[in-house]
Amino acid sequence: MSEVAVRADGAIEVVDGDEVLVYTPYEVTAPDGTRIAHESRGGTMASVWATTVGETFVEVSHLGDGPRGGELVMVVTRPGHSPAVALGALVTDEVPSTVPESWPAAVDLAIGLIVTDTLDSGSKDDVEAFHQRLLGVWFGHG
Repeated sequence: MSEVAVRADGAIEVVDGDEVLVYTPYEVTAPDGTRIAHESRGGTMASVWATTVGETFVEVSHLGDGPRGGELVMVVTRPGHSPAVALGALVTDEVPSTVPESWPAAVDLAIGLIVTDTLDSGSKDDVEAFHQRLLGVWFGHG
């Protein structure tokens, strides 16, 4: 049986038996030890990478650059469970006075992945409110 847990250091583990995948906002370590990162951060992933951890399907995507570039989003689909979503560094506590062009679009795409809550960025409503703040800055109303 698989489990998804947020560690004390903020990394997220997907575990099924002896297989462990570790997600961080900019890098994923697959069960076989392969490290996955966006090409802007020295990795080889351009847009999406997927694997299984036991019976669990894990998809990691780069939806667009956020505040620092190369942010990764993870969707974990386990049998009998709603998809679990991690947005990592795509959602931040503070919105800066300027935002990269792709950041609001990336968050908009991420909202479509969320059922009700995320593993690391609050509820879908929280992420939608953050998106509105980003748009406010983008359009000069923030």
